[in-house]
Amino acid sequence: MSAERPMVAVAAPATRVEAVRSPAVPLRQRLGPLAGLAALSTALAVASPHFLTVDNLLNVLRQSAINAILALGQLIVIVTAGIDLSIGSILGVTNVTLALLLTGGWPPALACAAVLALGAAIGLANGVLLTKLRLPHPFISTLGTMNVARGAALLLAGGVPISGLPAGFREAFAGEALGIPMPVVVAAVACLLGHVFLTRTVYGRDLYAIGGNREAARLSGIPIDRRLNLAYALSGAAAALAAIVLAARMNSGFPLAGAGAELDATAAVIIGGASIFGGVGTVGGTLIGAVIIGFLRNGLNLLDVSAYWQMVVIGAVIVAAVWIDGLRQRAARE
Repeated sequence: MSAERPMVAVAAPATRVEAVRSPAVPLRQRLGPLAGLAALSTALAVASPHFLTVDNLLNVLRQSAINAILALGQLIVIVTAGIDLSIGSILGVTNVTLALLLTGGWPPALACAAVLALGAAIGLANGVLLTKLRLPHPFISTLGTMNVARGAALLLAGGVPISGLPAGFREAFAGEALGIPMPVVVAAVACLLGHVFLTRTVYGRDLYAIGGNREAARLSGIPIDRRLNLAYALSGAAAALAAIVLAARMNSGFPLAGAGAELDATAAVIIGGASIFGGVGTVGGTLIGAVIIGFLRNGLNLLDVSAYWQMVVIGAVIVAAVWIDGLRQRAARE
């Protein structure tokens, strides 16, 4: 009996991982985010003549790049059936730290490496709180870290923005390359690396397996705690990368940067077809989800919709996306 058990355990997560990328996933689920983007773009193009202009689209993509990077980190956590509520605050504290280092005379490359390490360390702390202290849900650990990181950002900055960043740094992360905004380039490279990590490495496949069936993943020999620590560390590093891009765009570091950004990032992941229950999700879908959020906000601005109503609309979109995800999960079990 003991000789047969590993064979059964290995098959369970492998099947789940393959299901994420196999034709067994309904085509409508794969094309759903893209169809939603096309429908939204068409509606906004009809509603506003300014929407489809080149300048406006480039501006939307530039703004969506930060959310896309954040959403990439959130996706890595969500496929494990977790969630990271601290990414907005990690963005804030790394944004302030980067500004302090740059204005203090650090070389841009070294300063960027330091804040990426800081973001990864805070994310790793989230993972350790979950895996070592055995907190009941990542909601608890990341909620606590969210407040700690935001408080640290306010303390470091003294509650005020830190401006005057080096011109070379701003050009590297907020300029253009062949007419393409650098934030878009950075987000595209990050998403490409994220796609390779999730679909072409044993670490990524393990994360899908954990989200699909944690007990089967454990029985198959996957080191659950180490993989979860890795997922949260990568989420923190993604938030730090977003902070670098944001600092270059705004020419400053400000302690309230990223406030509420975890909501947009989570919305992008769920709208992009990932399941809040874990085990399902793609980088391509998440990228489309981030663009949908960006287009929606931009369209509402062009239509002169109040910022308060925009919050209502985005909240309703998040609820609808989670509801649809629940329907998909129930249909898959039947």
